[in-house]
Amino acid sequence: MTTPIVQASKVVKTFGAGRTLVRAVDGVSLEVNAGEMVTITGPSGSGKTTLVSMLGALLRPTQGAIVIDGIDIASLSEAGLSALRARTVGFVFQSFNLLESLTVRENILFPAHLAPGGMPAAAPHADDLLERLGLGKRSKALPRTLSGGEKQRVAIARALINKPKLIIADEPTGNLDSKSGQEVLMILHDIARDQGRAILLVTHDRRVEEVADRILWLEDGTLRDRKQESHDWTNDPVCNMRIDSWASLIFSDHEGVRYNFCSDKCRDRFTADPSKYLRETQLAEQSEERKP
Repeated sequence: MTTPIVQASKVVKTFGAGRTLVRAVDGVSLEVNAGEMVTITGPSGSGKTTLVSMLGALLRPTQGAIVIDGIDIASLSEAGLSALRARTVGFVFQSFNLLESLTVRENILFPAHLAPGGMPAAAPHADDLLERLGLGKRSKALPRTLSGGEKQRVAIARALINKPKLIIADEPTGNLDSKSGQEVLMILHDIARDQGRAILLVTHDRRVEEVADRILWLEDGTLRDRKQESHDWTNDPVCNMRIDSWASLIFSDHEGVRYNFCSDKCRDRFTADPSKYLRETQLAEQSEERKP
């Protein structure tokens, strides 16, 4: 039986106290296995970054248990947590977090000073990562000379330098153009499949949904699995765009029926004259029924 790389059991994280108390994460249970790519999505402020910070041993939960690579993080001192992160977890951030005074190769090698053997032992692995991620000709370049896509590939290589079992990527395509974002998503996908690492990805990028093993929706501090729970697709009554009503955040109720929209603009048009759009929707449905 495969042991999960990371396990969370009824995890709660609160901030503040009394009337100002906020439950950022509320009773979340989750397992991520080797070779899995799991996506966490949800509205802004739903607790995504707080959750993955705990799953990566950057934060301790207020309640519940988190086990990373068989180790309960509650049993570790701060030094022990730091050692666990260096050995087991690699982080990829939206803002890249590269050191501007270091070259590409030096940035990739930097976390290796925390690993056994230090940077000298990790040098061959760094060179291999440079080639595999298409950065071989940029190894001596400084971050300010790189494109956004190149910076994110450097950040991924840096996350991999200590050969961690778990990669946590927080909005890794948020600062990238469409082409670079697609490249980064496929790199992470291939890392999970080819290297057997667990990938935990926080993103609003809908392209990842087709390749992720699980798509988890976090809202009000709790998780739901979009690929396991049934949910319906519907159409925006104004523009006819296909909408996932299960996760839709823009909606309006009219005569006891909830309608979902792709944007605030479409919702505003609908609420100004619902009968107009409901009549058009009805006519379109009747036209479809008449087709042979």
